[in-house]
Amino acid sequence: MSTITPGLHLVTRIHVQVDTSLSRVIVRIAAHAEWLHSGDEPEIIITDAQKSSEGAGSVYIAYVIRSGNVETRRRYSEFESLRNSLSKLYPTLIIPPFRSKAKEDANLIARRRRMLQVFLNRIARHPILSNDHVFHRFLERDVSWSEVLNSPPITLLPKNILKAPAHNPLESSAAHDSLPVPSPLILSVVPIKDFSIPITRRTSKRWAEYAHDTAELGAALNALSLSPPHESDAVERTGQAVDAAYVGATKLVQSIEAGWTEPMREYAMFAGIIRRLLVYRHQKHVQYEMTLESLDSKRETLDEPTPAMKAYPPPWSFAAPSADSLTQSPTQLSIPDPDDFNTQSAWGGDDGPVGDRALDRKPGRTVSALVYLTGSSSEATLPAPSSGPSTSRATSPMHKRGGSGPKGFLNALSHSFQGIMDLEDALFAATQDLKYASSTIQADLDRFQRQKVADIRDMCIAMAIAHRDWAKNNLEAWEEAKKEVAKIEPHPNHLQLETPRRQSHLENGLCSRDDDVIVH
Repeated sequence: MSTITPGLHLVTRIHVQVDTSLSRVIVRIAAHAEWLHSGDEPEIIITDAQKSSEGAGSVYIAYVIRSGNVETRRRYSEFESLRNSLSKLYPTLIIPPFRSKAKEDANLIARRRRMLQVFLNRIARHPILSNDHVFHRFLERDVSWSEVLNSPPITLLPKNILKAPAHNPLESSAAHDSLPVPSPLILSVVPIKDFSIPITRRTSKRWAEYAHDTAELGAALNALSLSPPHESDAVERTGQAVDAAYVGATKLVQSIEAGWTEPMREYAMFAGIIRRLLVYRHQKHVQYEMTLESLDSKRETLDEPTPAMKAYPPPWSFAAPSADSLTQSPTQLSIPDPDDFNTQSAWGGDDGPVGDRALDRKPGRTVSALVYLTGSSSEATLPAPSSGPSTSRATSPMHKRGGSGPKGFLNALSHSFQGIMDLEDALFAATQDLKYASSTIQADLDRFQRQKVADIRDMCIAMAIAHRDWAKNNLEAWEEAKKEVAKIEPHPNHLQLETPRRQSHLENGLCSRDDDVIVH
């Protein structure tokens, strides 16, 4: 009968617990993703902003996020890291923006809550970003965000986004590593001044000043209503109408701030994001152009004659071989083996071949063919053929350049061809990236245009509703004040005979008591 040691039993139990908790988290994340794509409009709500602290550390504000039946808390810095991660994972998509962190007070925290809520809902409604696993883990309750940042796919992101594929920056290749990086000064973004933000700010400021003025006027009328006993009710009701105007103006300012000013600021930030997105596309285009120019330059280097080629006759001008040489094997007519290459035999020494065979192996013809094939000017310093033997092989310019006769030329030739092949691979990768970036950015811009039209429609409707409610509340308050003012008897010195027609005009507000009376 087999027995299980206590240590093995403990390890097995730990593994079971880890697997169970991991599977539970995966199930919750999958359920969360299913809720986001359930067909209903997903609504993510930031219910509260609570002050929290990490042990005895500093105090920070944690935003309570409710998505479906899941509730989690995230810091403002975690929202920023989420957006930065999505920007690197999807360089061709428009990532929703939000304002940077500012000082903390009640109004700014409430504004920040609305802004972060809009940010999360825009991601949840995006056809591609809503499927991202990093976003799903951000909304999950029991997931540590620091672990998400220190695990794939975040850790697999390249340092330079231009040296990664546009469709998936995680799938880097040697072709993308060899792509040139355009200078940031090539495409400098000229800032565009947005005139809508100052106008919106002035509108909110003037409504706030109007609310402040009505508050002061209401306080003065309420103080005045305590003095005269006869007209105190009318003055008090007028003061109440002014107070209602102050309350309505304050609500109107808040409605304009939430329904108009904040969306306008968001779309001003959207404009900057779209400009940077277009800069990324232009940088990919510049990469393509630079790679194409490098490839053409490499090819022209192989085609252009070098100084050594001009000093020696081209290979097709060689003397015709003799009849004896035609009957020889190809190996006898080929270039000698680089390891057996002898300086004296190469330069016509006493030990070299004689006759027609020696003529075929003269250095001016043999080396010029290699120089022509390589097209490299680095080996273009070969000396002219001399009648005397060379005293030392080490003094040859070929050995000074690190090559050994034909072997060095063949290595240079192989290196040149390999460089051309690498550039061709890089050009293919740059072409694919440019096509994908152009099509994807255009598709997301079309989606953004439809979203912008719908948002502007909602903004205008929200502005109209806010003004309608403000005017309706003001009308009710001033009608009540008018009834009290109408109860005040006219001044004795201004007694006037009023006809039924004038009475109806007075009730309808078509004339005042100071107007002339026509008695019929």
